[in-house]
Amino acid sequence: MWQNRNIPSLLIEVLEQKLYLCYTEPKPPPATHENQAATYKVSFENMVESRRNEAFRSILVQVQSEQSCSDLHKYCSQYGEVKGMHHYSLPGSLHFVLVEFMHKSDVDHILNASSYINKKEVVPVRSPFLWFRAPKKSLQQTLNSSQPPCLMEMNRNNTPTAAELRNWMQGADSFSDQILILHRATSLNDLGSRLRFLTARQIELAVMGLFPQVTVLPFGSSVNGFGKAACDLDLVLLADRETTDTSDCRLVFHAKTLLTNGRTQVQRHMETLGDVVQLLLPGCSHVRRILQARVPIIKYHQDLTGIECDLSMTNMSAVYMSELLYILGESDWRVRPLVFAVRRWAREIGLTNPTPGRWITNFSLTLLVLFYLQQRSKHQGPVLPTLNTMISLAGSGDRRVTSDGVNCTFIRDVSRLCQHMASSARTLPNRENLETLLIGFFEFYSSFDFSTHAISLNNGMSVPKPDHSPLYIANPLERGLNVSKNVSHDETERLRIEFRNTAWMLESVALTPDKSSVTASQKKAHEVWGLTALFEAPQIAAKGRNIFYIPARKVSAPRIMDVSELFQENIEGDTSKSTPVRDIPVESVDANKQQSEVQSRLKPTNKDVKVSSRLRRR
Repeated sequence: MWQNRNIPSLLIEVLEQKLYLCYTEPKPPPATHENQAATYKVSFENMVESRRNEAFRSILVQVQSEQSCSDLHKYCSQYGEVKGMHHYSLPGSLHFVLVEFMHKSDVDHILNASSYINKKEVVPVRSPFLWFRAPKKSLQQTLNSSQPPCLMEMNRNNTPTAAELRNWMQGADSFSDQILILHRATSLNDLGSRLRFLTARQIELAVMGLFPQVTVLPFGSSVNGFGKAACDLDLVLLADRETTDTSDCRLVFHAKTLLTNGRTQVQRHMETLGDVVQLLLPGCSHVRRILQARVPIIKYHQDLTGIECDLSMTNMSAVYMSELLYILGESDWRVRPLVFAVRRWAREIGLTNPTPGRWITNFSLTLLVLFYLQQRSKHQGPVLPTLNTMISLAGSGDRRVTSDGVNCTFIRDVSRLCQHMASSARTLPNRENLETLLIGFFEFYSSFDFSTHAISLNNGMSVPKPDHSPLYIANPLERGLNVSKNVSHDETERLRIEFRNTAWMLESVALTPDKSSVTASQKKAHEVWGLTALFEAPQIAAKGRNIFYIPARKVSAPRIMDVSELFQENIEGDTSKSTPVRDIPVESVDANKQQSEVQSRLKPTNKDVKVSSRLRRR
């Protein structure tokens, strides 16, 4: 079925071997800018609504093994028509099946037929998270070993290892195909999205008695199209999204009055919600309440879906930011693979870190890629529009303003945006391949002046820095915020150097005579080429230091000592007890000479004197 598709041969082999959790046929990227502009695009709101409806019609069942799926299908079919089943496993030989029914009412029927082992020993919470126990009587007939026709492919919940990914990319036909394979192999798949929306559904059901109109929306990498497999889940709880005019209603609900301080009110609500998650909801563990953050959140782990979650209540601007990134990713097929390649490169060389701190984040790297794609190349137009262009194209139905006054209005129709980009291009539409775009990315930022200029996606141009932050990337929606404020001066300098190192290396690779048409024998060789070379961190780091780093001079003696030891009577030039310090690239110092010079300057007293100094790396 893949023969007529424009997909790399290796990717076809990977897909046909069913290496994904839930197998769905991927769409090949369009060959030209014009074909892409004419392709219908699903809006962000329609995508979210479709995923939410899938969650409404789904239950999650823990089973003994994948062999139980056929029996589970027969049992569930008694209560409604099963549309699909998706199997996955978690560490510890835990097996789960996500069952999707044709209708939402089917879920109500099967939940009404569910029970508890012992109500006296558990909190009797009704949720779509169940487990499938063995029948009381042994089956007299053998279960049919063949899978029901409605089942999706059932595969392990494993992402490819680094070695597997390297082998796939080494066998690709071109540099661009390597980038595409990286994206397809590591991005969030269909089952991952389903599990995230079902996790959000659990929170909705928990508070629906108090807030019948409650909505829990995923945002961030789980929905913007830039999420990788096993990414965290960001959630925002909206107690009431009803926007209809109720001024004519004569019956009014009695309700509690909110506190004057809105932040304090949110913190109290979040604390109560944290108790509900920790004490009542099945599968929720390791609950942490981070209420003093700029946006108060509750962090917890959903053990049944294997997802780390962050839950907030006042973060609609982040939802609209996810929508903006989704639209930009949908507007051109090259955007997401390019972002994945850059983020993987940063991870392999240690620029990013899973622990929050002074390092650049994946979100900041994504904005750097988007800003680069807004630039016009020498002979072709930009790949992406500026945010100001998207705002100017917004219609009356595109207006969005958050409760705290953040204007998030921009065009929501991806198809119309693509048509505008194709028709308004003053130069030739950009048709550069992924290889050219990636090389251009590193060349662009290797010469970018981060010390005086800031990144702004609003007008697609660098602007003077409004403050002295080492790295300034303006938040596209909340323009007064710097999304990279956490990045230190040292990390910014290292980022600039790594851009130069990689640009140099990619230039040398591109200059290789036969690199444009790699032979089959070369692809099977052990030597790396193309994108794979970027992920060989030790080799690249060593090469980079030889070019751009000044090597530190070796030292042959300690550089610092405790001066009080000079006043001991039995010293006789022994410096073996000097305080050890970290290896810092300074000139070697003769310890005996230093001791005699200090003795000639200082007069001993009866008081113990200790002088310590700390050398700082320049």
